Amino acid sequence: MQNVDAAGLGIGDSYSPRIMGVLNVSEESPYEPSVFDEPSGAAAYVDERLIDQGADIVDIGLESANKRFSVLSADEELKRLDTAIETIASVSGDAVFSIETRYHEVAAAALDAGFDMVNDICGFADPEMPRVCEEYDAPVVKMASPPDLERPGAVESPEEIYEALQMNGFTDKTIIDPAFGGWSAEKTLEDDRETFARLEEFRELGRPILVSINRKNFLRELAGRSTDDALPVSLAATSMAVERGAHVIRTHDVAETRDAAIIGREFSQYRPSETRLGIEELDDVSQGIERHFEQSDGSPDSSVIRTFELSGLSTVDQTCLSTLAAEYGATFIHGERGFSLAQPKRCRRSPRTVRRALSVRKWMTITRRSNQYWKRSKSG
Repeated sequence: MQNVDAAGLGIGDSYSPRIMGVLNVSEESPYEPSVFDEPSGAAAYVDERLIDQGADIVDIGLESANKRFSVLSADEELKRLDTAIETIASVSGDAVFSIETRYHEVAAAALDAGFDMVNDICGFADPEMPRVCEEYDAPVVKMASPPDLERPGAVESPEEIYEALQMNGFTDKTIIDPAFGGWSAEKTLEDDRETFARLEEFRELGRPILVSINRKNFLRELAGRSTDDALPVSLAATSMAVERGAHVIRTHDVAETRDAAIIGREFSQYRPSETRLGIEELDDVSQGIERHFEQSDGSPDSSVIRTFELSGLSTVDQTCLSTLAAEYGATFIHGERGFSLAQPKRCRRSPRTVRRALSVRKWMTITRRSNQYWKRSKSG
């Protein structure tokens, strides 16, 4: 997993989850408490309701991306950018400032004026966006979208989302966003729930993940809650998202979301361990088989084609790998030299795959995935 530096703020597996608070300078935006059309009130909101409550990043939107509204042009967004620029100049607190836009011209103007990063809601549909972000060495959130500036987030299944995120590639500082929410009439609540259930699959892209799930319909409908009463379901989903590998949580409820993210991180399989995982494949296969069976008090098995010696396994990794080894016909043993794994001929996995299996419990994931995803994972 590639970490990203956002104006000195680290984002990725090596860091705590980051909270992105939201400010809107667009009158169309539906969440009224976050909407301002003048800089002084906006700056006070950023200081008191976002930064003081734990926001690491402040994302400022220039227009509502709701599909019910007409799309603003780049020139129309630029007219609203002045309010956003005056706002960040008036903020007293310390945060990374992100501009939400779909146009490279707006991104460049914002970065010139002091913004630190870009939130591209059209996922590089503007092919100049990656170039601009690279020129400014700016992090950029790439939301899964079709190659169409007027249809942000209009992708449905996890497979389509995965493919959309790869469109036009990545910069060195790209953060990916699977685009939760009703961005198109075709997208269903079940589509969002499936994407959330398979969230860790997007880690295969090797980039930090941002999720925007605050009070979303696909969560509210499960509990039968209105938007006003949906904070508890958002917080439950936040902990789950972080546990599954999300790195940035975009929210209007900063203080509460921060606490939920801390809990998710504490129990996440992706939290860095103080003990470094060690995996060594024994070069001498016959010696490896002998050593393996010395520890198990058994007899050498000619079907074993490779053995590994493992160190630094967490209790979770030990349990996971033991279960998966049995499932795939391999043998997992705790002996004097640490842990050993002997793989049968039908379980041809490289040391790199074994390392990934241990660090992110990949083998357990494979048992739940479709054949299509498994083929893509192998080829990647």
